[in-house]
Amino acid sequence: MKNIAILGSTGSIGTQALAVIGENPSLFKAYVLTAKNNAALLVKQALQFNPAYVVICDESKYQEVKQALANTAVKVLAGIQAINNVVTQQEIDTVITAMVGFAGLEPTIAAIKAGKDIALANKETLVVAGELITGLAKQHNVKILPVDSEHSAIYQCLAGEEHNPIEKIILTASGGPFRGKTTSFLADVTRENALKHPNWVMGAKITIDSATLMNKGLEVIEAKWLFDLEAKQIEVIVHPQSIIHSMVQFEDGSIKAQMGLPDMKLPIQYALAHPNRLKNNFKRFNFTDYPNLTFEKPDLETFRNLGLAFEALNTSGNMPCIINAANEIAVAGFLDNKISFLAMSDVIEGCMKHISFKTHPTLDDYLNTDKETRIFAQNLIKQMPAKAYNLI
Repeated sequence: MKNIAILGSTGSIGTQALAVIGENPSLFKAYVLTAKNNAALLVKQALQFNPAYVVICDESKYQEVKQALANTAVKVLAGIQAINNVVTQQEIDTVITAMVGFAGLEPTIAAIKAGKDIALANKETLVVAGELITGLAKQHNVKILPVDSEHSAIYQCLAGEEHNPIEKIILTASGGPFRGKTTSFLADVTRENALKHPNWVMGAKITIDSATLMNKGLEVIEAKWLFDLEAKQIEVIVHPQSIIHSMVQFEDGSIKAQMGLPDMKLPIQYALAHPNRLKNNFKRFNFTDYPNLTFEKPDLETFRNLGLAFEALNTSGNMPCIINAANEIAVAGFLDNKISFLAMSDVIEGCMKHISFKTHPTLDDYLNTDKETRIFAQNLIKQMPAKAYNLI
């Protein structure tokens, strides 16, 4: 029996992780559940799974959660510092980091320092501070098991290949809802258009990132740290069917691919049960249902964010931290109808040009960079009409 802490249990990954735990009650116990502000769903989950602790980040909702769980043995905590503390509980075996964005960094560091294995769904943690996180994981003998479908695919392809050097990895991208569209088309897309992903059911932020290809850019940076690669060893290919989740090419030219229907429960289950594979009732892939699997190069001129992410990776230092913070603010601005779809790239590029660059950042540098970038990005957005482009 593994005790699991789910940071972000009310989000897309968190709810699917609970589904996996619910289907394997003899193997996994939901020991800690946390939510940003969805008190109602957190209470519902707590009543169903009876964790030892729940944490609501929004401290104004503490009494609501506490009163709803008053007749249970569940301990109710509130605030981000409570999450940092609770992940160190001795009973926890694995921490699923499914919080959205930069907020997942400090709890992940706390869990690693406490010796907890990490099932990583919060890619921003490695994007922002990959060198720091991977160094801490080695120091504390902690496994980082990827939950993103693409990185899980790479991880699975590398099983048994530890002594064979990687020539390159190939991350697949669906292309999102606007694959093949022009900038003139994208000039008028709405948040509702962008939230309609063709293959995956995800939260709003990651769905917008998929539409701009920033999600793939963040995954490129994450892959660099997970698999100890150079930028030139990472390739992105658009694969609209989302059946091949990613591939590894070895020095002899052989390519291994991991395939399956798009369902996040599979990589979640693989991370929780590793190194074992568990029997399940997930829908199976049938080749005859997909007679044509297609591939194409990403359009970096139209979807600039992927190119900006590669630029940040090559620049290194705190530049990935800058693009992550700028992107979070830009996506929030788009979802709030404050800026256009294309203007998100302008905000990110503006921050890359103006925020102080640090070659060898410390944790404090990352925290300061994140804060500085968010303020600058918010000011950029205030200067932009809803459909303004080419700010830079």
